[in-house]
Amino acid sequence: MRAARILQKLLGIDKARIIDIEFTDDERGPVILVTLEPHASVRSRCPHCEQRCPGYDRPNRPRQWRHLDMGGMRCFVQASVSRIRCPEHGVVTEMVPWARPAVNMTRAFDDNVAWLAAHSPATSVCEYARVAWRSVTRIVTRVVGDAVGRTDRLQGLRRLGIDEIAYRKGHRYLTVVVDHDTGRLVWAAEGHNESTLNRFFDELGEERTARLTNISADAAKWIASTVRSRAPQVKRCMDPFYVIQWMTRALDRLRSRVLSRLWGFTDRDRRHLRWALLKNVENLTPAQISVRAKILEDRNSELCRGYVLKEQLQHVYSGSKKRASVRLRAWMQMAQDSGIPELVGLAKSIARYRREILNAIEYNLSNARVEANNTHLRSLTKRSYGFHSPEALIAMATLTRGGACPPLPQR
Repeated sequence: MRAARILQKLLGIDKARIIDIEFTDDERGPVILVTLEPHASVRSRCPHCEQRCPGYDRPNRPRQWRHLDMGGMRCFVQASVSRIRCPEHGVVTEMVPWARPAVNMTRAFDDNVAWLAAHSPATSVCEYARVAWRSVTRIVTRVVGDAVGRTDRLQGLRRLGIDEIAYRKGHRYLTVVVDHDTGRLVWAAEGHNESTLNRFFDELGEERTARLTNISADAAKWIASTVRSRAPQVKRCMDPFYVIQWMTRALDRLRSRVLSRLWGFTDRDRRHLRWALLKNVENLTPAQISVRAKILEDRNSELCRGYVLKEQLQHVYSGSKKRASVRLRAWMQMAQDSGIPELVGLAKSIARYRREILNAIEYNLSNARVEANNTHLRSLTKRSYGFHSPEALIAMATLTRGGACPPLPQR
């Protein structure tokens, strides 16, 4: 095999011929410079629509692109390319098979950096690739844009999860939409209000919106009202986590109210009281088990009745789906009849979302996938020491959670 052929295999560049190779030095160290000539089949083509177009002019010097390192040395490829006049896109530089339009880095270099950014901290990527961290952000943005442009992420959606996540201080939020069937992030945008969510449904379109069957979310009114108006056929599902959270908060308020009137509880018991009430039985420590037993001794106390109602509400989710409606109705009645202010108010709140709660049980749907996605986004933010814009975070989230991460070059 000829040396030029071996070098071309190492470069991983097709539809081009190697004209020359030289070793040079600059202020940052040794450089490998490879001169290429694109094949005639890809010359004079628009980089956007790939139509063959008439020439406009030819520059005086070749253009260079950063490529993957070779032997620990930086590698650049260069070629003499012309500008052409496209009837649709105007005067543009002709397409080259190894790089994206208007970029001074090869496609392989972009994909390599994007893959590293998805799996490593930005500081490590910058050190390894020898680029600035802002360059990493730009690379991720264009790789994601290229991947999103080739596929329709909103195609075939049926069951969605919607939530918001704070991406920086000062009540700055993103709205995220996750596909329950694939676990992928399919849409994200800055803001957490009706106008933000309406933008998602505008992009989805009426035809695809009509195919949606289930949407899980929390009790945010802006989500419920938007879904109700834009997708009335959808079965809305209340995430069980928030229902149980309402219950534990109500029980904690009850504990705070009656704490000073408790008899027979030592100071040590009072310290363990909160978690003895809120934790599941299987997770209690020996000290908390002892406190729980004292709570259950007085069956008529507000604290005991509140604790029993918490356990019964959890049983609404763990029992048979067919009897869930009966159990929930009975629970609401018991909470109303208890006369405990905190639980009477909770029963009214649950009554307002009764249909959504039962839908979550019937369709076995929660926001767990969405919360897992949000946890990953927080991890990305921490790993990158924050992002300078919401667009940068959305691009990174789409790269890692939206299926836009490219494979490593030549893999």
